[in-house]
Amino acid sequence: MKNVKHLLAAAAFALAIPFQACAAGAIAVDDQVGDAEPGYGFITGADTREEAGKAAMKECRKSGNKNCQIVARFDTCGAYASSKKYSGAGWGKTQKAAEKMALEKCGSERCKVQVAECE
Repeated sequence: MKNVKHLLAAAAFALAIPFQACAAGAIAVDDQVGDAEPGYGFITGADTREEAGKAAMKECRKSGNKNCQIVARFDTCGAYASSKKYSGAGWGKTQKAAEKMALEKCGSERCKVQVAECE
């Protein structure tokens, strides 16, 4: 009976702690074929992926970019890689995993990671 009281007390305590949603991130880029450096907006810490996408677009446009597009929405880590002709975005549980996916999707040995970050 004593163990049941402790278990119930622990459960009540756990339920009293407010639920904290995972933060989300997004990457928006303005990267045209032939650009030496892409313009981008990168956001982490948003409440939802939708909010992260809107904030990334705003950040991308704030830098004077006119053709921004969301290339990735993620929960943990995100990355964007590009070359003058190719580009790719990635996400994953670690920055290394996100960068690896971005480089694989980019598809050229000339691709390099332009931006990568984790929550």
